[in-house]
Formats: sequence, structure tokens, C-alpha cells
Amino acid sequence: MTWSLDSWRERPIRQQPIYSDPAAVATALESVRALPPIVARGEVDTLRRRLAQVANGEAFLLQGGDCAERFQDCALGPIENKLKILLQMSLVLVWGARIPVVRVGRIAGQYAKPRSSATEVVDGVEVATYRGDHVNGIAPADREPDPRRLIEATYRSAATLNYVRALLDGGFADLHDAHHWNLDFVRNAAARAEYEDMLKRILDAVSFMEATGVHSTDALGSVEFFSSHEGLLLPYEEAHTVQQDDGWYNLGAHMLWIGDRTRQLDGAHVEFFRGVRNPVGIKVGPSMGTDELIELLDVIEPDDRPGRIVLITRYGADRIEELLPAHIEAVKATGRRVVWSSDPMHGNTVKTNSGVKTRRFDQIRRELSHAFALHQAAGTHLGGVHFELTGDDVTECVGGPQELSETYCDPRLNYAQSLELAFLLARRLQKRRGA
Repeated sequence: MTWSLDSWRERPIRQQPIYSDPAAVATALESVRALPPIVARGEVDTLRRRLAQVANGEAFLLQGGDCAERFQDCALGPIENKLKILLQMSLVLVWGARIPVVRVGRIAGQYAKPRSSATEVVDGVEVATYRGDHVNGIAPADREPDPRRLIEATYRSAATLNYVRALLDGGFADLHDAHHWNLDFVRNAAARAEYEDMLKRILDAVSFMEATGVHSTDALGSVEFFSSHEGLLLPYEEAHTVQQDDGWYNLGAHMLWIGDRTRQLDGAHVEFFRGVRNPVGIKVGPSMGTDELIELLDVIEPDDRPGRIVLITRYGADRIEELLPAHIEAVKATGRRVVWSSDPMHGNTVKTNSGVKTRRFDQIRRELSHAFALHQAAGTHLGGVHFELTGDDVTECVGGPQELSETYCDPRLNYAQSLELAFLLARRLQKRRGA
């Protein structure tokens, strides 16, 4: 069928807020269209070229950030903390894999979140479900979907990404000073000695490069950083989409992904994202059949353009061995070139006795290990990872190097757990290249 910018409106749609004033929504979206783009078309094309390298085994994808950003995260501290941990992780991975790392943040636009129910009960009162700062507020009195938040999300996304760019241009990626690193989180003496040795070798290599006239940031490859978010609110995504030359580009982010709840073959989200040139991620979980996966690929990317599709698998540590091999073989049979990425977070979410969501670090680590092994057995390669993380010292995922036990909502990896996983990944990548 012929695609157009609004052809998605003829399809069934899910996970959209219900606004009480459609005219106010239309006015807000006109304001969004009138604002300058958040990203540039050339940056989108660059990311596709980088992801084509990932698909060929010539680079590794590191995608990470908040489960759902808050407007209050558009501030100096949260932005710097997230950027710092992603850069540190990428330097460790570059050292382990000896290939470039493509850095994609769940940042500068990840303000909306899918929900399983339209309403919830808070203090005995039924209110609209919190759908992220893009739509409404956490406080029960602030649950009415507000169209003005569509404009604010654009401003804050642009401000966040502009500050990231300024930090990178200003030398924030210069990580050769050991004072920028903190291994105090490692309580196990043997592990700490190993990580300190790895870090020393990494920083010694960077220092050697500088002594030979190569700037330390070149150890990271060119210091590129790309933004991504789940493409959930389609009227908003449409407002950011423009035609440039012979193609349509969503200039609200470099990369977008389709979640497990919005990937219906006849649905509006699949229809919209088949028509844009941006790289598109597809979450692949236990409910995804092999036939459905191939049909999705045929619909969203029939031409098999390099760097266009990232398959983000999320099964859970207990089910990945059962499910991933069939998906790998189905895609292999088509001869398609996709990026395989592992999201070990979403399939390992559990609830405590008090009903608070958390994730166990050992399960996250186990799913990652299985992903590496299963791809190796199939003759393919795991091209990247997709983490929900923060550079702060939150305690949301239990376990790991700090032996954490307290949990909160929105379970993300903290600084310590993120860096721990980077060292573990580096070891796996070293083994994969035979070092």
C-alpha cells in the first residue's frame, strides 16, 4: 500500500492518551511543527551507516538510558551523569572488542511510556494512568492529559541534546584521568583487583596514544552520540517528520523503536515507521512468533537496507534459550542483515512482596551470557546491548557488585551496576575475538 505521512490514521492504534480538548492538541502540534528540528537528517544517515557496520560485526551498539525520562531530568547533573556512564562503558567496550562502539542514548525524548491499563486507583480514587511526563504528571491531581506537554517535551528534548553536544565538544569525553572513574563499588577483593587491572590497561593505552600525538578521545572513535526513544505518541512523531529530497525523516530523534505493545502488523505504529528513513528498533519478546517477526521485517523494511533494523530481544533469563534460537534461524533463512541487540532488563522484571517492581542483577547478567553463547552457536553475533540505566546512585535493581537490597520503582541499573556490566561485556568481547 502507498505510504503517506498520515496513512497511519487509517489503522487501529493503541497506547494513546485521550485528550479532553482536541483543538488544543492540534494547536500544540502546530507549535511543535514550527520549531527547529531536534536532530539533522545527516546525523540520521550517519547512524544508519554506523549500524550497518554493527550488522557486519565491525562495531558494537551500546544503547542505554532511563526507562522514562522526567522533565526534571533536563538539568546539568542528570544529563552529565548519564553521559559519563555511557562514555565510560563505551571506552571499556572499545578496549574489550577492539572495534568502534556506537553510542545511542535513551535520552532527549524518552518522555512517554506504554501502560497496561488506562486508569489506576490511587488512595482509593480512580485516576488516569501516568503515561510519562509527555502526557501527564505523577501526582493524582495532575493526571489529566495536557497538550501543552507536547511542546514542553520538544523544548526539553532539544535542550538535553544540545547540552550533550556542548559537553562532547568541550572535552567531556576525555576520560584518561583515573579520578573520573570510581571502582569503590566493587566489594569483592578479587573482582576489584581484576577491574582495577583492566582499567589501568585501558588508561595506559589511552596515555600511550596521547604520547604519540593522538588525542585521548580518539580511543572512543569519533565521539558521536545519538538519541533514541520509543515512538509511542504518533501525532507527536508525525509533527517531527519532514520530507527531505526523496525520503521522510523523523527529526525528533536519530533512532526510534516499536515496543512489544504496539507492533501489530495492521496497526498504526507499524504503518508509520515503515515510511521513515530513521533506524527502527523492534522489541522481540516471548509473544513474538517467528512468522510474525519475518512479516514485520517484510512490512517495515522490505528492501533490507543496511542499518535500518535493530532487533532488540527481551525474553528473560529463564526463556532465552528456548526462544532466541528460533528467531535467529528464521531471520538467517531470509538472508536479512539486521542488528541483533540484547535487552536483558524487561524480561527480568519482578515484583517484591510489597508490589514494587525490581530486577535481579544476576538474571540480567545471565540473559546477556546466554545471548552471547546462543549467537555464537548459531553462527551469528550479538551486535549490541540495550540497558535501562542511570548515572546516579539509585537502588532499583537488586544484587550486583554492591550487594544491593533496597528497591524502588522504575528499576534501572545504577552507576556501579552499569560499569560492572561493561567490564563483564568487555571480557566476553575479548573472548569472542580470541584475545
